[in-house]
Amino acid sequence: MAALTLLDADGSVRSAPLSPAPAFSRPERPLEARVLFAAAHVVPKAHADNTPGRPAEIDWDATLAYRHHLYSWGLGVADAMDTAQRNMGLDAAATRELVTRSAADAAAAGARVVVGVNTDHVDDRVLTPTGIVDAYKEQLFHAEDAGAGAVLMASRHLARSAAGADDYRRVYGEVLAAAGAPVILHWLGPAFDPQLEGYFGAVDWETAAEVLLDVIAAHPDKVAGVKMSLLDADAEIAVRRRLPASARMFTGDDYHYCSLIEGDDRGHSDALLGAFAAIGPHASAAVQALDRGDADAYRAILAPTEALSQHVFGTPTYYYKTGIAFLAWLGGHQAAFQMVGGLHAARSLPHLSRTVELANACGALEDPELAASRWHALLRLNGIEAS
Repeated sequence: MAALTLLDADGSVRSAPLSPAPAFSRPERPLEARVLFAAAHVVPKAHADNTPGRPAEIDWDATLAYRHHLYSWGLGVADAMDTAQRNMGLDAAATRELVTRSAADAAAAGARVVVGVNTDHVDDRVLTPTGIVDAYKEQLFHAEDAGAGAVLMASRHLARSAAGADDYRRVYGEVLAAAGAPVILHWLGPAFDPQLEGYFGAVDWETAAEVLLDVIAAHPDKVAGVKMSLLDADAEIAVRRRLPASARMFTGDDYHYCSLIEGDDRGHSDALLGAFAAIGPHASAAVQALDRGDADAYRAILAPTEALSQHVFGTPTYYYKTGIAFLAWLGGHQAAFQMVGGLHAARSLPHLSRTVELANACGALEDPELAASRWHALLRLNGIEAS
């Protein structure tokens, strides 16, 4: 294998051996031990005006092909979520079209898809509780009409305008009452979106969790699960142990997913992760190992990927989307390292170099030779000689 040129923060370069890709096999039957959703990104047209503030122009063929790549490994897709750059380049019209196209494509493929439901199509900075309910319901009904399951995302409108915990209980209660099928609730922490500080009416997670659990207890037939994205494994486990049997815990913890998904004698988490968009083959192979009853193989496959995920989701965490798209480009899933809203510029070259290094170390470069070629071309474009 060829050598891999890496760039350090001080501008120095060094070489590392290029590792082969693991010999994982796609599953021959549906995964059983855990439910996995990968929160997928969108691929823009490379020739489009992918600059900050411009409407998103999506390359639908490449975007949907990437979803088929994830489906082929037995994963479901969580679409129109924050990984798809909602509130960070994906505008309301593109989001609505993504929901429609992704749901239809998944149905044709016999695959599982859930989509984000939010209030972000409304321009008003502050909405009344009634306005927030109406905005949620508009997107919820569109998702249901498209044939997709719904993930009720955290609303910036609600975070700004809620006077306290009772406003959260009211808004979620009215939206859940209108849902035609059980939904997944999404608790997104401020590391992912600082505007969601104090969601569910409190800054400390213990108090906020009581409100979340109140909502679920009041509507057990309308809540299929909870996606927790607080990057706090202890908090997730504590909430998981208090969920009713009808509600799954979907980990959104891109730092500690290996142990959370494996679980303990009191339960486990399923997964709805942006990280799994980048390491879908590893996630699939790991759960295939669990299906065989081989927990040691599960850990051997999945645990080494956490260092990569922790780097990609490093502070500021909300720029993790850049790493997801970068790895997709290295893997040949999109023609150019481009993102809507110009977000491909959100991480430095040394940060991307470390991404390459860690992906190489854990076997997450699906086509190592192609990845090295593309990475070295990017280095040369920036005046850095590569191997």
